[in-house]
Amino acid sequence: MPTSHPSGWAHADGALKAPPWLRQPGDPNHLVPLLWPLTAEKVDGVLHVGGAAVPDVVAEVNTPAYLLDEDDFRTRARTFRDAFADFDVYYAGKAFLCTTLAGWVQEEGLFLDVCTDGELSVALRAGVDPARIGFHGNNKSYAELRRAVAAGVGRIIVDSFHEVDRLVQITEGRAGEPVAVMVRVTAGVEAHTHEYIATAHEDQKFGFSITGGDALEAVRRISAAPGLDLRGLHSHIGSQIFDSSGFEVAARRVLALHAQVAEEVGTAMPELDLGGGFGIAYTTQDDPADPAQLATEMAKIVDHECRALGVERPRLSIEPGRAIVGPSMCTVYTVGTVKEVELDGGARRTYVSVDGGMSDNIRTALYDADYSCTLASRHSDAPPVLSRVVGKHCEAGDIVVKDEFLPGDLAPGDLLAVPGTGAYCWSMASNYNHLLRPPVVAVREGEVRVLVRRETEDDLLATDMGAHA
Repeated sequence: MPTSHPSGWAHADGALKAPPWLRQPGDPNHLVPLLWPLTAEKVDGVLHVGGAAVPDVVAEVNTPAYLLDEDDFRTRARTFRDAFADFDVYYAGKAFLCTTLAGWVQEEGLFLDVCTDGELSVALRAGVDPARIGFHGNNKSYAELRRAVAAGVGRIIVDSFHEVDRLVQITEGRAGEPVAVMVRVTAGVEAHTHEYIATAHEDQKFGFSITGGDALEAVRRISAAPGLDLRGLHSHIGSQIFDSSGFEVAARRVLALHAQVAEEVGTAMPELDLGGGFGIAYTTQDDPADPAQLATEMAKIVDHECRALGVERPRLSIEPGRAIVGPSMCTVYTVGTVKEVELDGGARRTYVSVDGGMSDNIRTALYDADYSCTLASRHSDAPPVLSRVVGKHCEAGDIVVKDEFLPGDLAPGDLLAVPGTGAYCWSMASNYNHLLRPPVVAVREGEVRVLVRRETEDDLLATDMGAHA
């Protein structure tokens, strides 16, 4: 451990520098409210979420485990619903989806966006009204589209000419109302985010290019199909976005096409979807926008462009996922080992190994994402030490939290909690190294309810045909 220094830990000989945004806390037991579910609090150093003490929850379900604060999720869903009262708000199920949560989405008055046949299955099993479901995806098969049409999905967002052709075949001669369709377009906007989650620039797999003319051609083909009802254009510029500047550029380009379609094709499209991608705070360096502020700014942007183009404002929709479920969940781990490693120059890093890792949170390895964490099972009076929280996988890149100040007396058996894991952690979880996927546990007013159970060895071996020989 570095020696003490009057100016603080980071000035000591052999100290490892923290990233500029990470400040050494006066009290490593303290929670930063912006990062945690609304009900999260420390009581004598013990983390409580949803009125339940984390060690008590762990005694029931073990670790690793995802803890989902039901009241937090519902509150954030209502906040978006009310802030965007003049919009249709679609919860993006790819962030996290299970049948119980799909029911919460419907109960709170939101629509639901799915992007695979599996997500559609969850939504239908949950009893979600198909008319309130949107179906995304860049490679929807004939069978998937046929099922979506048969189920009465409220809108299908087409992403290629092949999908247009498939829908024309499926709806040809079909009785009943035409199938509602939106056209996903790429607006050529570079969102200030990771390359893999920026989705509106030209060189990527999603949507029809506006500048290349494919978007207009897709509109023409859909307009000519009697079984299809062209509802509007769809634009999604990326993820983890903190302001409306990118939406402004995208809206300008998409609405220009909207006006062009009305003039040249003679089709007045009644809707426009501006996508999602609203960011959340994973660490203190993040400053997410308030939903009400975003709603006001986005409405002004669209109104301004519509006036300039001389067209009526279409019905708007958005698709928040991460911004609703992301902060509602945290992941709890048990510490297995604590190790100090000497680096070049004499600096030392403390490695804290936990019983999960990249199989339950791949985002750090995949996106170089930053996370925070806290000691969840007790109070500590030890001074903070700059630490790295790592998993138990056979990968050097198996990092959960790259940099965090944790109490210097952290020991095996302690519980650590990582906030902001509601989006894309369980959804992208795997069985790498044959680890079992953790459960998702809802907490509310002190009650604990398992929404998705922990996998078992039987689950792991169920598809291994040699195991049944």
